[in-house]
Amino acid sequence: MIPLLALRNFAYRPWRSALLFLGYGMGVTVMIVLLSIGEALITQASDERLVGGGDVTVLPEGLDVEVMKTGGLGGLFFSIGNARFVYSQILASPRLARDVRAVAPQIEDKLVYLRTRDGAERTVRASADVPSATRAVGAAPELLAGRWEDDAGDRRWARPTPAELRHDIDHFHVPSDSTGDLSTWAEWHYFNVLSHDERRWAFVALIVSGDVPAGRHAATFTVTLREQGGATRRFAAAVPAGEVRFSTSDADVTAGAASVTVLPDGRYAVRGRATAEQGTGTVDVDLVVSPAAGAYLPSASRGTDDSFGYVVPGLRASASGRICTDGARGACDVYDGAQSYHDHNWGVWRDVTWEWGASRAGQYTVLYGRVHPAGAPASGPLYVYLVDSLGFLGAFRPPRISYEDGRQIAVNGRPLRVPSRATMVDVRGDDTLRIAIDVDDAIGTDFSGMLGGEGRGDAARAAPPGAQPYFIQMKGRMTLEGRVRGVPVRGTGAGFFETYR
Repeated sequence: MIPLLALRNFAYRPWRSALLFLGYGMGVTVMIVLLSIGEALITQASDERLVGGGDVTVLPEGLDVEVMKTGGLGGLFFSIGNARFVYSQILASPRLARDVRAVAPQIEDKLVYLRTRDGAERTVRASADVPSATRAVGAAPELLAGRWEDDAGDRRWARPTPAELRHDIDHFHVPSDSTGDLSTWAEWHYFNVLSHDERRWAFVALIVSGDVPAGRHAATFTVTLREQGGATRRFAAAVPAGEVRFSTSDADVTAGAASVTVLPDGRYAVRGRATAEQGTGTVDVDLVVSPAAGAYLPSASRGTDDSFGYVVPGLRASASGRICTDGARGACDVYDGAQSYHDHNWGVWRDVTWEWGASRAGQYTVLYGRVHPAGAPASGPLYVYLVDSLGFLGAFRPPRISYEDGRQIAVNGRPLRVPSRATMVDVRGDDTLRIAIDVDDAIGTDFSGMLGGEGRGDAARAAPPGAQPYFIQMKGRMTLEGRVRGVPVRGTGAGFFETYR
């Protein structure tokens, strides 16, 4: 009876019946898919190769989870660069404190090689985490015996003191044999300081250059003093290798009477004496530079051998102390909480030029830059890095920096047009940024005979054919406007900028 009624009902209303059958079929299909997904989730949740705990797992863009699980070729060298910066400045940042309860960095089944005392080499799987952080996200393993607590290394990685952070990111490097011409290697601490009236400033650098592994290296302590619209005085002191001390495990450097030392509270003590490069006279530097918390750029390097690298431990800093010229006959510039900046560079800098700038803009601090071979047209977007009182705020990639060469200076008696204004604009999703720089002062260094300034590179070299031989250092004011994370940003402040002509 039921089959007969069904057939007659279908013949009486065929389209309605077909629609009902289609809906029923779709419902069954969706149910099957949902059950399959649920089963897959249960299977993956119990997979020993997947990291557990927490509500969200963060992985690099483009990583195939199945490759990570199965150990395919694409996952052999999986790693996250500057993982500590990602952890502290992004995921565990105070900026996200209302939304993120806990963050746990974890490494699962990393391929490592174990070499025994008898020379045998074995492949092993290694995992690592910070116990307190893993426990906070609910992923702590069942402990059968013993203790599972943070050790000194865990604490230093996750919660370093200011001094430990400086040493970890600001230490020196030793070039490898594959770096290239090691005679062109250079590495240096660089500081600048601006007077409160923004009319006087100093560039200070302690540079180690040459073939460090072979011991054929030396150090130079350089100071450039400038008064806006006035004269520029440059001082330098050369120090032989035997009087140079630096380390790959800490940021302290000593070269004769010059030194950069990280104090126990994370501030830098910068001291040194140098003589005038032209004429007579001396300069004595005695400064303490205090980086603002969270205002730093992590280490960035090019090449597996660290052949080129850059880190900014003090993007926003203040300086106190004095810089005195010509001993008892001269005068001292005294600084008390003056605007300052500190970065650290290393690598083979032959035939390299750049666009660079660091400036305050009200409550914000901006760093921008791009590096390219000398003599070649600038290509690729610039990198703009933005911080505020909570640390990292955003990153932008303006396609170009537009200069207006409305100023004229003299370099070695020759007139040279240099920038009077520069602008950069970028839009990234809902975020926008516009930067305008008005140049107050500029000085030029002729690279056709030597590379000078504050010592960025070889002590002396000929410029390659077709290169832009003039290194332009500018001081000016930056105006920042835009919107970041849905909040308007605006500010203006002083900074220093560099380019080539």
